[in-house]
Amino acid sequence: MWRFFDKRILSQFDFISILLLIPLIVTSHWLIGEAVPALAQKQSAYVGIAALVFVGVFLLPIRRFSWVIPIIYWINIALLLAVEFFGHARLGAQRWIELPFINATIQPSEFVKPALILMLAYLIHKNPPPVFGYRIKDFLKINFYILLPFFLIAKEPDLGTALVLLLISYGILFYVGVYWKIWATIIVGVLIIIPLAYNFVLHDYQKTRINDFLSEKPSYHVQQSIIAIGSGGLTGKDKEEATQTQMKFLPIATSDFIFAFLVERTGFLGALGIVSVYILLILHLLSLSEYNKDYYIKVVSSAIAFMIFIYMGVNISMTIGYAPVVGVPLPMFSYGGSSFLNFIILFAIMQNLITFRYKDLYDKTGKKSFL
Repeated sequence: MWRFFDKRILSQFDFISILLLIPLIVTSHWLIGEAVPALAQKQSAYVGIAALVFVGVFLLPIRRFSWVIPIIYWINIALLLAVEFFGHARLGAQRWIELPFINATIQPSEFVKPALILMLAYLIHKNPPPVFGYRIKDFLKINFYILLPFFLIAKEPDLGTALVLLLISYGILFYVGVYWKIWATIIVGVLIIIPLAYNFVLHDYQKTRINDFLSEKPSYHVQQSIIAIGSGGLTGKDKEEATQTQMKFLPIATSDFIFAFLVERTGFLGALGIVSVYILLILHLLSLSEYNKDYYIKVVSSAIAFMIFIYMGVNISMTIGYAPVVGVPLPMFSYGGSSFLNFIILFAIMQNLITFRYKDLYDKTGKKSFL
Protein backbone atom coordinates (compact mmCIF):
# COMPACT_ATOMS: atom_id res chain seq x y z
CA MET A 1 0.00 0.00 0.00
CA TRP A 2 2.81 2.43 0.91
CA ARG A 3 4.65 1.51 -2.29
CA PHE A 4 1.56 2.47 -4.29
CA PHE A 5 1.32 5.77 -2.40
CA ASP A 6 5.00 6.42 -3.06
CA LYS A 7 4.75 5.91 -6.80
CA ARG A 8 1.45 7.55 -7.55
CA ILE A 9 1.59 10.52 -5.23
CA LEU A 10 5.14 11.37 -4.15
CA SER A 11 6.33 10.86 -7.74
CA GLN A 12 4.44 14.08 -8.50
CA PHE A 13 6.33 16.03 -5.81
CA ASP A 14 8.40 18.90 -7.20
CA PHE A 15 11.86 18.21 -5.75
CA ILE A 16 13.57 20.80 -7.98
CA SER A 17 12.15 23.83 -6.16
CA ILE A 18 13.19 22.36 -2.79
CA LEU A 19 16.74 21.70 -4.04
CA LEU A 20 16.99 25.29 -5.28
CA LEU A 21 16.02 26.61 -1.83
CA ILE A 22 18.85 24.77 -0.06
CA PRO A 23 21.77 26.98 -1.26
CA LEU A 24 19.82 30.11 -0.29
CA ILE A 25 19.11 28.85 3.24
CA VAL A 26 22.64 27.48 3.81
CA THR A 27 24.44 30.60 2.52
CA SER A 28 22.14 32.86 4.53
CA HIS A 29 22.82 30.89 7.73
CA TRP A 30 26.57 31.11 7.14
CA LEU A 31 26.51 34.90 6.66
CA ILE A 32 24.19 35.58 9.60
CA GLY A 33 26.35 33.33 11.80
CA GLU A 34 29.44 35.35 10.91
CA ALA A 35 27.81 38.70 11.64
CA VAL A 36 25.74 37.84 14.74
CA PRO A 37 25.99 34.19 15.95
CA ALA A 38 22.98 34.58 18.25
CA LEU A 39 20.80 35.53 15.28
CA ALA A 40 21.98 32.44 13.38
CA GLN A 41 20.62 30.29 16.22
CA LYS A 42 17.28 32.04 16.01
CA GLN A 43 17.26 31.67 12.23
CA SER A 44 17.88 27.94 12.65
CA ALA A 45 14.85 27.81 14.92
CA TYR A 46 12.79 29.64 12.28
CA VAL A 47 13.91 27.11 9.64
CA GLY A 48 12.96 24.23 11.95
CA ILE A 49 9.53 25.70 12.64
CA ALA A 50 9.04 26.41 8.93
CA ALA A 51 9.89 22.78 8.10
CA LEU A 52 7.19 21.56 10.49
CA VAL A 53 4.71 24.06 9.09
CA PHE A 54 5.61 22.93 5.55
CA VAL A 55 4.74 19.31 6.40
CA GLY A 56 1.50 20.36 8.11
CA VAL A 57 0.31 22.55 5.22
CA PHE A 58 1.47 20.01 2.63
CA LEU A 59 -0.78 17.33 4.16
CA LEU A 60 -3.90 19.53 4.27
CA PRO A 61 -6.72 18.49 1.86
CA ILE A 62 -6.75 21.93 0.19
CA ARG A 63 -8.75 21.02 -2.92
CA ARG A 64 -11.34 18.88 -1.16
CA PHE A 65 -12.00 21.64 1.37
CA SER A 66 -11.58 24.59 -0.98
CA TRP A 67 -14.72 26.17 0.50
CA VAL A 68 -12.55 27.06 3.53
CA ILE A 69 -10.36 29.40 1.41
CA PRO A 70 -12.83 32.36 1.47
CA ILE A 71 -13.19 31.89 5.23
CA ILE A 72 -9.38 32.11 5.65
CA TYR A 73 -9.36 35.24 3.50
CA TRP A 74 -12.05 36.98 5.56
CA ILE A 75 -10.38 35.99 8.84
CA ASN A 76 -7.26 37.79 7.60
CA ILE A 77 -9.34 40.83 6.66
CA ALA A 78 -10.80 40.77 10.18
CA LEU A 79 -7.27 40.72 11.61
CA LEU A 80 -6.34 43.76 9.50
CA LEU A 81 -9.42 45.56 10.83
CA ALA A 82 -8.42 44.55 14.36
CA VAL A 83 -5.08 46.30 13.79
CA GLU A 84 -7.02 49.48 13.06
CA PHE A 85 -8.87 49.36 16.39
CA PHE A 86 -6.64 47.33 18.73
CA GLY A 87 -3.25 47.48 17.02
CA HIS A 88 0.09 47.87 18.73
CA ALA A 89 2.10 50.86 17.40
CA ARG A 90 5.85 51.00 16.88
CA LEU A 91 7.89 53.83 15.35
CA GLY A 92 4.75 55.63 14.21
CA ALA A 93 3.20 52.62 12.47
CA GLN A 94 0.29 50.56 13.78
CA ARG A 95 0.89 47.13 12.20
CA TRP A 96 0.89 44.62 15.04
CA ILE A 97 -1.61 42.88 17.29
CA GLU A 98 -0.45 42.03 20.79
CA LEU A 99 -1.21 38.48 21.89
CA PRO A 100 -2.39 38.29 25.50
CA PHE A 101 -0.63 36.17 28.14
CA ILE A 102 2.40 35.24 25.97
CA ASN A 103 3.93 38.73 25.54
CA ALA A 104 4.22 38.47 21.75
CA THR A 105 2.89 40.30 18.70
CA ILE A 106 1.82 39.24 15.21
CA GLN A 107 1.79 41.26 11.98
CA PRO A 108 -1.42 40.34 10.11
CA SER A 109 -0.24 41.96 6.86
CA GLU A 110 2.27 39.10 6.48
CA PHE A 111 -0.45 36.43 6.72
CA VAL A 112 -2.57 38.20 4.11
CA LYS A 113 -0.13 37.30 1.30
CA PRO A 114 -0.79 33.53 1.20
CA ALA A 115 -4.46 34.10 2.03
CA LEU A 116 -4.94 36.52 -0.90
CA ILE A 117 -3.00 34.32 -3.34
CA LEU A 118 -5.14 31.32 -2.38
CA MET A 119 -8.28 33.45 -2.70
CA LEU A 120 -7.28 34.54 -6.22
CA ALA A 121 -6.58 30.91 -7.14
CA TYR A 122 -10.01 29.96 -5.79
CA LEU A 123 -11.81 32.74 -7.71
CA ILE A 124 -9.96 32.12 -10.99
CA HIS A 125 -10.47 28.35 -10.70
CA LYS A 126 -14.21 28.89 -10.17
CA ASN A 127 -14.46 31.35 -13.05
CA PRO A 128 -11.58 30.90 -15.57
CA PRO A 129 -10.84 33.79 -17.96
CA PRO A 130 -12.40 33.68 -21.45
CA VAL A 131 -10.30 33.70 -24.65
CA PHE A 132 -9.46 37.42 -24.64
CA GLY A 133 -9.22 37.72 -20.86
CA TYR A 134 -11.54 38.96 -18.13
CA ARG A 135 -13.88 41.80 -19.03
CA ILE A 136 -14.77 44.66 -16.71
CA LYS A 137 -17.43 42.86 -14.60
CA ASP A 138 -15.26 39.89 -13.67
CA PHE A 139 -12.20 42.10 -13.29
CA LEU A 140 -13.96 44.41 -10.82
CA LYS A 141 -15.16 41.43 -8.80
CA ILE A 142 -11.63 40.05 -8.43
CA ASN A 143 -10.25 43.55 -7.96
CA PHE A 144 -12.42 44.01 -4.87
CA TYR A 145 -10.62 41.15 -3.11
CA ILE A 146 -7.27 42.69 -4.07
CA LEU A 147 -7.92 46.33 -3.15
CA LEU A 148 -9.59 45.64 0.22
CA PRO A 149 -6.39 44.35 1.94
CA PHE A 150 -4.31 46.84 -0.07
CA PHE A 151 -6.06 49.87 1.44
CA LEU A 152 -6.15 48.36 4.95
CA ILE A 153 -2.40 47.66 4.90
CA ALA A 154 -1.53 51.00 3.29
CA LYS A 155 -3.45 52.77 6.05
CA GLU A 156 -1.32 51.23 8.85
CA PRO A 157 0.90 52.70 7.19
CA ASP A 158 2.83 49.94 5.42
CA LEU A 159 2.91 51.11 1.83
CA GLY A 160 5.79 48.79 0.88
CA THR A 161 3.88 45.60 1.79
CA ALA A 162 0.68 46.98 0.25
CA LEU A 163 2.38 47.74 -3.07
CA VAL A 164 4.07 44.32 -3.18
CA LEU A 165 0.69 42.71 -2.60
CA LEU A 166 -0.82 44.84 -5.39
CA LEU A 167 1.98 44.05 -7.86
CA ILE A 168 1.78 40.31 -7.19
CA SER A 169 -2.01 40.29 -7.57
CA TYR A 170 -2.03 42.29 -10.80
CA GLY A 171 0.87 40.18 -12.07
CA ILE A 172 -1.31 37.10 -11.60
CA LEU A 173 -4.22 38.72 -13.45
CA PHE A 174 -1.93 39.84 -16.26
CA TYR A 175 -0.58 36.29 -16.49
CA VAL A 176 -3.96 34.53 -16.61
CA GLY A 177 -5.51 37.17 -18.89
CA VAL A 178 -7.40 40.47 -18.63
CA TYR A 179 -8.79 42.39 -21.63
CA TRP A 180 -6.14 44.84 -22.90
CA LYS A 181 -8.38 47.94 -22.69
CA ILE A 182 -8.64 47.44 -18.92
CA TRP A 183 -4.84 47.48 -18.57
CA ALA A 184 -4.59 50.60 -20.75
CA THR A 185 -7.12 52.36 -18.51
CA ILE A 186 -5.23 51.31 -15.36
CA ILE A 187 -1.90 52.61 -16.72
CA VAL A 188 -3.42 55.99 -17.59
CA GLY A 189 -5.07 56.15 -14.16
CA VAL A 190 -1.82 55.36 -12.36
CA LEU A 191 0.05 58.09 -14.26
CA ILE A 192 -2.60 60.61 -13.16
CA ILE A 193 -2.75 59.40 -9.54
CA ILE A 194 1.01 59.24 -8.79
CA PRO A 195 1.63 63.03 -8.45
CA LEU A 196 -1.60 63.47 -6.47
CA ALA A 197 -0.67 60.58 -4.14
CA TYR A 198 2.78 62.07 -3.55
CA ASN A 199 1.35 65.43 -2.51
CA PHE A 200 -1.73 64.38 -0.52
CA VAL A 201 -1.42 60.71 0.52
CA LEU A 202 2.20 59.85 1.34
CA HIS A 203 3.54 60.40 4.86
CA ASP A 204 6.56 62.62 5.44
CA TYR A 205 8.97 59.71 6.03
CA GLN A 206 7.83 58.12 2.76
CA LYS A 207 8.48 61.36 0.88
CA THR A 208 11.91 61.57 2.56
CA ARG A 209 12.83 58.10 1.26
CA ILE A 210 11.82 59.07 -2.26
CA ASN A 211 13.70 62.39 -2.08
CA ASP A 212 16.81 60.61 -0.76
CA PHE A 213 16.60 58.19 -3.65
CA LEU A 214 16.22 60.98 -6.24
CA SER A 215 18.97 63.16 -4.77
CA GLU A 216 22.47 63.03 -6.27
CA LYS A 217 24.04 61.91 -3.01
CA PRO A 218 22.71 58.58 -1.65
CA SER A 219 21.80 58.16 2.00
CA TYR A 220 24.35 56.92 4.56
CA HIS A 221 22.91 53.39 4.47
CA VAL A 222 23.23 53.16 0.69
CA GLN A 223 26.71 54.72 0.68
CA GLN A 224 28.01 52.06 3.08
CA SER A 225 26.26 49.35 1.08
CA ILE A 226 27.88 50.50 -2.19
CA ILE A 227 31.31 50.61 -0.47
CA ALA A 228 30.82 47.02 0.77
CA ILE A 229 29.78 45.82 -2.69
CA GLY A 230 32.64 47.63 -4.43
CA SER A 231 35.25 46.34 -1.99
CA GLY A 232 34.24 42.71 -2.57
CA GLY A 233 35.90 42.55 -5.96
CA LEU A 234 35.72 39.35 -7.99
CA THR A 235 36.04 36.74 -5.25
CA GLY A 236 35.37 38.65 -2.01
CA LYS A 237 37.31 39.23 1.20
CA ASP A 238 38.24 37.05 4.16
CA LYS A 239 36.14 37.47 7.29
CA GLU A 240 38.76 39.61 9.06
CA GLU A 241 39.14 41.91 6.05
CA ALA A 242 35.39 42.47 5.53
CA THR A 243 35.59 45.73 7.47
CA GLN A 244 32.24 47.16 6.37
CA THR A 245 30.44 44.35 8.16
CA GLN A 246 32.88 43.51 10.95
CA MET A 247 33.27 47.13 12.01
CA LYS A 248 29.50 47.75 11.76
CA PHE A 249 29.71 50.38 9.03
CA LEU A 250 27.18 48.42 6.97
CA PRO A 251 23.77 48.87 8.64
CA ILE A 252 21.33 45.97 9.09
CA ALA A 253 23.85 43.60 7.50
CA THR A 254 21.84 40.48 8.33
CA SER A 255 18.50 41.59 6.87
CA ASP A 256 17.87 44.59 4.61
CA PHE A 257 21.50 44.88 3.41
CA ILE A 258 22.53 41.23 3.52
CA PHE A 259 23.18 41.28 -0.25
CA ALA A 260 25.92 43.87 0.29
CA PHE A 261 27.36 41.63 3.03
CA LEU A 262 27.25 38.68 0.61
CA VAL A 263 29.17 40.59 -2.07
CA GLU A 264 31.76 41.87 0.41
CA ARG A 265 32.48 38.30 1.52
CA THR A 266 32.10 36.35 -1.74
CA GLY A 267 32.57 39.02 -4.40
CA PHE A 268 30.98 39.24 -7.81
CA LEU A 269 31.12 35.46 -8.32
CA GLY A 270 29.27 34.74 -5.07
CA ALA A 271 26.59 37.32 -5.89
CA LEU A 272 26.27 35.88 -9.41
CA GLY A 273 25.80 32.42 -7.94
CA ILE A 274 22.97 33.46 -5.60
CA VAL A 275 21.24 35.59 -8.25
CA SER A 276 21.50 32.63 -10.65
CA VAL A 277 19.76 30.40 -8.09
CA TYR A 278 16.93 32.93 -7.82
CA ILE A 279 16.61 33.13 -11.62
CA LEU A 280 16.53 29.33 -11.96
CA LEU A 281 13.90 29.14 -9.23
CA ILE A 282 11.74 31.82 -10.86
CA LEU A 283 12.01 30.19 -14.30
CA HIS A 284 11.19 26.79 -12.82
CA LEU A 285 8.10 28.14 -11.05
CA LEU A 286 6.94 29.86 -14.25
CA SER A 287 7.45 26.62 -16.17
CA LEU A 288 5.23 24.81 -13.66
CA SER A 289 2.65 27.51 -14.20
CA GLU A 290 2.96 27.61 -18.00
CA TYR A 291 2.51 23.88 -18.57
CA ASN A 292 -0.39 23.46 -16.15
CA LYS A 293 -3.98 24.04 -17.16
CA ASP A 294 -4.99 23.69 -13.52
CA TYR A 295 -5.64 27.26 -12.37
CA TYR A 296 -4.85 26.47 -8.74
CA ILE A 297 -1.31 25.43 -9.69
CA LYS A 298 -0.99 28.16 -12.34
CA VAL A 299 -1.94 30.97 -9.94
CA VAL A 300 0.03 29.82 -6.88
CA SER A 301 3.26 28.93 -8.72
CA SER A 302 3.23 32.14 -10.78
CA ALA A 303 2.45 34.17 -7.63
CA ILE A 304 5.50 32.74 -5.84
CA ALA A 305 7.64 33.49 -8.91
CA PHE A 306 6.40 37.12 -9.06
CA MET A 307 6.85 37.50 -5.30
CA ILE A 308 10.46 36.27 -5.41
CA PHE A 309 11.22 38.48 -8.43
CA ILE A 310 9.74 41.61 -6.83
CA TYR A 311 11.39 41.07 -3.44
CA MET A 312 14.76 40.19 -4.98
CA GLY A 313 14.63 43.05 -7.50
CA VAL A 314 13.67 45.68 -4.94
CA ASN A 315 16.12 44.49 -2.27
CA ILE A 316 19.15 44.30 -4.59
CA SER A 317 18.24 47.58 -6.31
CA MET A 318 17.95 49.21 -2.89
CA THR A 319 21.44 48.08 -1.85
CA ILE A 320 23.06 49.58 -4.96
CA GLY A 321 21.09 52.84 -4.89
CA TYR A 322 18.66 52.06 -7.71
CA ALA A 323 15.54 51.99 -5.50
CA PRO A 324 14.37 53.76 -2.33
CA VAL A 325 15.33 52.12 0.96
CA VAL A 326 12.29 50.11 2.05
CA GLY A 327 11.92 47.15 4.39
CA VAL A 328 11.77 44.47 1.69
CA PRO A 329 13.86 41.38 2.57
CA LEU A 330 15.89 39.24 0.19
CA PRO A 331 13.60 36.18 -0.16
CA MET A 332 14.53 33.27 2.13
CA PHE A 333 17.92 34.91 2.67
CA SER A 334 17.48 37.91 4.96
CA TYR A 335 17.21 37.27 8.68
CA GLY A 336 13.65 37.06 9.99
CA GLY A 337 10.92 34.54 10.62
CA SER A 338 7.74 36.10 9.21
CA SER A 339 8.86 36.50 5.60
CA PHE A 340 10.65 33.12 5.54
CA LEU A 341 7.60 31.35 6.98
CA ASN A 342 5.34 33.03 4.42
CA PHE A 343 7.39 31.73 1.52
CA ILE A 344 7.55 28.23 3.00
CA ILE A 345 3.75 28.21 3.46
CA LEU A 346 3.32 29.21 -0.19
CA PHE A 347 5.74 26.50 -1.35
CA ALA A 348 3.87 23.96 0.80
CA ILE A 349 0.55 25.00 -0.76
CA MET A 350 2.04 24.70 -4.25
CA GLN A 351 3.54 21.28 -3.49
CA ASN A 352 0.21 20.11 -2.11
CA LEU A 353 -1.66 21.24 -5.22
CA ILE A 354 0.88 19.55 -7.51
CA THR A 355 1.47 16.34 -5.55
CA PHE A 356 -2.14 15.51 -4.66
CA ARG A 357 -3.67 16.85 -7.86
CA TYR A 358 -4.68 13.50 -9.36
CA LYS A 359 -5.62 11.95 -6.03
CA ASP A 360 -7.92 14.87 -5.24
CA LEU A 361 -9.50 14.66 -8.69
CA TYR A 362 -10.19 10.97 -8.17
CA ASP A 363 -11.69 11.62 -4.73
CA LYS A 364 -13.86 14.41 -6.13
CA THR A 365 -15.26 12.27 -8.93
CA GLY A 366 -16.00 9.37 -6.59
CA LYS A 367 -13.48 6.99 -8.13
CA LYS A 368 -11.08 4.87 -6.16
CA SER A 369 -8.46 6.94 -4.34
CA PHE A 370 -4.75 6.23 -4.63
CA LEU A 371 -4.72 5.52 -0.91
